[in-house]
Amino acid sequence: MPLDRMLRNLITWQRADGPPVPVRAVGVEQARARYLANTVVPPRAGAGPHAAVTAVDRSVDTPDGATFRCRVYTPETDEGRVVVTYLHGGGWVLGDIDSHDRACRSIAVSLGAVVVSADYRRAPEFPYPTPLLDAVAAARWTARRFPGRDHVLAGDSAGASLSVGVALHARDTGELGLAAQLLLYPPVDPRLLFAAASDHAQGYLLTVDDMAYHYDLYVPDARQRSDPAVDLLNADLRNLPPTVVATAEFDPLHDEGVELADKLAVAGVPVRHVPGPGLVHGYFLMQDIVPAAAVRSERVLEELAGVLRPAPGPGRAAAARYAGAARGE
Repeated sequence: MPLDRMLRNLITWQRADGPPVPVRAVGVEQARARYLANTVVPPRAGAGPHAAVTAVDRSVDTPDGATFRCRVYTPETDEGRVVVTYLHGGGWVLGDIDSHDRACRSIAVSLGAVVVSADYRRAPEFPYPTPLLDAVAAARWTARRFPGRDHVLAGDSAGASLSVGVALHARDTGELGLAAQLLLYPPVDPRLLFAAASDHAQGYLLTVDDMAYHYDLYVPDARQRSDPAVDLLNADLRNLPPTVVATAEFDPLHDEGVELADKLAVAGVPVRHVPGPGLVHGYFLMQDIVPAAAVRSERVLEELAGVLRPAPGPGRAAAARYAGAARGE
């Protein structure tokens, strides 16, 4: 399928003054400001279903004595059954709970669920494993405050990578009792072999060089890049919770996302792969400006809802099976 027309126009407009400046040439602070400018959508007073979502900021304590923010979204349609821990994208370096505010509101409305968005500490100030440990702390915080609900881990891009890392930790420790995962265009191959060989390695908003730079900041110690929580394609993926993997056609990370979905299936994990024809990396944050992104995002969330409401039993049955397997039962 050809690149979506609106995305093609957006890319052409961004190149009007010359090729985009690589993230490594911009610097972290300027890149963070640019990312926020491109992702934060000012709310329209009283407009749309997002207006029916309340948001409250809370604090999460970490084992090392630090704290970070989380934002708790509660829709008017909260059914009291599902809670989502959401881990934002941005290459472990960019992004925060403000950049993903609209995305979390859309999840809350679509699922009728509480969403807890974690403002985990970012690289380079806090390289691996701190963002992952904060993600685990956020999931624990969610589980304590919303007991009895089907607990979903979700994330886009770097946040999706962290989500898998949290799921691996939960499996190995027997905690959290997760019902499902939602992984939006996850980076799972720190060697970038799939991305470098992609037909879309550059020219479609995210480039392989950008990803290489983010890995350099996130995991500066090359020895740690073989850790299962980083090198996810070579991790033991057995007994992870049912998973929805969403990919984008014009994304350097497309092929490794497909490979992850295949490996999850081989490992016996119930997995649904939702392709993103004509779309680019980051489309989940473009729902307000790209109709095709909104349509595909709705489809992704419908697939997640299907995982949580399998016939004949509810999502917690899958969670119980997963938790039992994690304990070796």
